Amino acid sequence: EAERYRVLGKDIEAMKSYDRAIAGAKENGYIQEEALANELAAKFYLQWGNEKIAAVYISDAYYAYARWGALAKVEDLETGYPELLGPVIARQETNSVSGTTISRTLVGTITGTTADTAKILDISAAIAASRAISGVLELDKLLSSLMRFAIENAGAEVGYFIMPKGEELVIEASGTMDADDENRVPETKDERSLSVSECEEIPQSIINYVYRTWKTVVIDDATEDTDFAGDPYIIWRQPQSLLCAPIKNQGKLIGILYLENNLVTGAFTSDRLELLNFLCSGAGISLENARLYQNSQNYAKKLKNSLQELQQAQLQLVQSEKMSALGQLVAGVAHEINNPLGFILGNIECISEYAEDLLKHLQLYQQYYPQSRQEIKENAEEIDLDFLVEDFPEAIGAMTEATKRIETLSSSLRTFSRSDAVSKVRFNIHEGIESTLLILKHRLKANEKRKEIEVIKKYGELPQINCHAGQLNQVFMNIIANAIDAFEDTKLEEEPEGDKKLQYRIAISTEINRDSGRVAIKIKDNGPGIPPEVKSRIFNDLFTTKAVGKGTGLGLSISRQIVEEKHGGKLSVISTVGEGAEFIIEIPID
Repeated sequence: EAERYRVLGKDIEAMKSYDRAIAGAKENGYIQEEALANELAAKFYLQWGNEKIAAVYISDAYYAYARWGALAKVEDLETGYPELLGPVIARQETNSVSGTTISRTLVGTITGTTADTAKILDISAAIAASRAISGVLELDKLLSSLMRFAIENAGAEVGYFIMPKGEELVIEASGTMDADDENRVPETKDERSLSVSECEEIPQSIINYVYRTWKTVVIDDATEDTDFAGDPYIIWRQPQSLLCAPIKNQGKLIGILYLENNLVTGAFTSDRLELLNFLCSGAGISLENARLYQNSQNYAKKLKNSLQELQQAQLQLVQSEKMSALGQLVAGVAHEINNPLGFILGNIECISEYAEDLLKHLQLYQQYYPQSRQEIKENAEEIDLDFLVEDFPEAIGAMTEATKRIETLSSSLRTFSRSDAVSKVRFNIHEGIESTLLILKHRLKANEKRKEIEVIKKYGELPQINCHAGQLNQVFMNIIANAIDAFEDTKLEEEPEGDKKLQYRIAISTEINRDSGRVAIKIKDNGPGIPPEVKSRIFNDLFTTKAVGKGTGLGLSISRQIVEEKHGGKLSVISTVGEGAEFIIEIPID
């Protein structure tokens, strides 16, 4: 209404309405509207050029905003009206306390000294205190600041800050004006906050009453008080003035502030209590923010630990994947070596007999030479000399071929497991593919679940590329082994025209793209294909469709890392359900 009169130019009605608004807001406890009405009234009188009256209203607005806890608005008024608020700001600077020392003990005790323990707490000091604690997020520092301001400006000798933790109340900080008194709060051996129930330095009955009721308790002379006269601490210590106030925020009890003065009665006056309540209201917000910040820090620490555990677990899975690949490699090598080795071992006995028979026959010739005796003819018939002479070279040749096969496998094994993790080397991609196929040869053969898998190769003319050869061979191994796994539980449709043979095929082709400067290795199977929901996750860490114990879900993830991060290439997949899957590996030539 006052603003409407101001706009209409009805100044007298506006003056009366501003004053009515201020009085009504005070009467009903609407501190924010009281502050706003005073600020608008000050602007109104400034438009008239009446700075003296405006200064009164702006000062009242300043104090009202401060009591409301709108510290940003308080700073705004200081910036906007420095001349009008000069006396208030000057008094605030005068009331700032100097010569105070603060220290934090094992359980949060603060000790300090001040030149004037009787200094009266005024609104400017409360604003300064609120500003000091509002920007602090670390709980220890915040509690230290809160205790210092409360004790220094409330006229207390000693103070405690208590916080609820679960069902228990614990002392988080304490302070005293006597710097030499180091035993105000007993130290705990395990360096944790001290429980209220274990502390003999406070009246537990008063603390518990405030905790239950959320009401402030002020006692001018505890020795004459009847409500808490039976408290052991009051009986033993005979304190004078006591104050115990809850600190709340958004309907939740954040903490309890306990102050004590043993020098005078009635130390905690109504003015001090009002402004201490203002300080506590701001402290409630700051304490909640500090608590949330501390929780976030604790969560971040737990998250960091969990991440380290996850990385360790992932490392173990990577090692497991490597062991799995090594197991396939060893199984393949053992199978491929066993065949020629078994052939050689089987023929050694036969060759030994052949050699023994030939040596005996030769000895007979040496014994009777130059005559041809009947013993020599009989021995030739006995050892079947004609067959022996024909079969002996063939057995030797077969053993030679088996030895060459082992030599080829050994060479392929060296090609597959090349150690080039430090730097790239020039490498023939086709040699890597062939070495991988040789190692997996035993898995390509027919078994009780399926027919033999046919490998169709269509190699293009490729230059040697600069790469980590051993790692690329691991990629070939992972993709081809996955194709074989896909065939294990798959029944393909019979070929047309009466051909009952099931055709399991893996087609491998290579080509070079001059435009992109890359070689492409395509590995395609005619298996069941990959569903879209699986295809979208197929390269994710730890994702697998295999049964428990048959896969780690890291093979394709590691393969993509090798291709894309180690070589700057690309690994992609094309698949349609029922039509197989094709993996395309693209590697830069240089």
